[in-house]
Amino acid sequence: MTEITENSREVIEAGSKSFATAARLFKREIRDDVYLLYAWCRHCDDVIDGQRLGFDARPLTIEEQQIRLSRISAQTRMAVDGDAAEDAPFRGLKNVVQRHQIPAVYPMELIQGFAMDVEGYRYETLEDTLLYCYHVAGVVGIMMTYVMGVRKPEVLQRAADLGIAFQLTNIVRDVMDDATVNRIYLPSAWLREAGVSPERIEAPENRDAVFSVVKRLLGEADRYYDSAREGLRALPLSCAWAISAADGVYHNIGDIVIARGARAWDERAIAPRYRKLYWLMRGGVTALSAASLHKGQAMAPRSPDLWTKAELS
Repeated sequence: MTEITENSREVIEAGSKSFATAARLFKREIRDDVYLLYAWCRHCDDVIDGQRLGFDARPLTIEEQQIRLSRISAQTRMAVDGDAAEDAPFRGLKNVVQRHQIPAVYPMELIQGFAMDVEGYRYETLEDTLLYCYHVAGVVGIMMTYVMGVRKPEVLQRAADLGIAFQLTNIVRDVMDDATVNRIYLPSAWLREAGVSPERIEAPENRDAVFSVVKRLLGEADRYYDSAREGLRALPLSCAWAISAADGVYHNIGDIVIARGARAWDERAIAPRYRKLYWLMRGGVTALSAASLHKGQAMAPRSPDLWTKAELS
């Protein structure tokens, strides 16, 4: 393992324990590139938010954020164009993009997601929220699928669906923390229907109403989780196992939020270790089923009313 890969492994284990657990199931050559790709994503997110590994964010002015956005955008463009990069995360991205022939549009679409945060994009409708989820997580699922050696557009779409489901779960888990920095990803129209002003999400008297919106959004997430699972049979066995395990762990976070109700944000929702171990084992069973019982079967048609960004490469 090279130094840059080892550093990337440490980043994923510190920044996302849930995904790091599942990532260990990949074969080494895939796992190493998953680490590199994640480290670049984590670095860009941290730069924009003035944080480290997703935590301890410090307030940044709009001007500071715009400067940082411009810098990571230029560095990412250089990396996908094959130019030398000084910073390790961008060197890692360059290697992964070249090795797996990932179209440049996907890394740049992730940067567009960060631009939505910097520019103060407002999420009025569910479609607005889903657009954000695609940019900051759906495209990551697509790039991960390239790393796994799969290129079929219909499988890339299911990978985008899983990324969207993961991000919807993240939004639900972090809704109060995000509100403290004036980032409201819940659809404003849904909040107003529930009698909540988007600017008043944090108010204690609104917790029940906010939870009703969150529960509704998790219902949408379930539709994308279900769609994504159809793509498992197109993946190599070890990859299907890792993705199925990650699916279970993230879905469990949503279950924790639902179980807590209006007290969901009294403490951060984290899947306990024994549940992660359960989903590691359950993921193996699901992957074996997809590889044996359902291998070669056509995927069930994707529901036409699920959101789609565009035709995938």
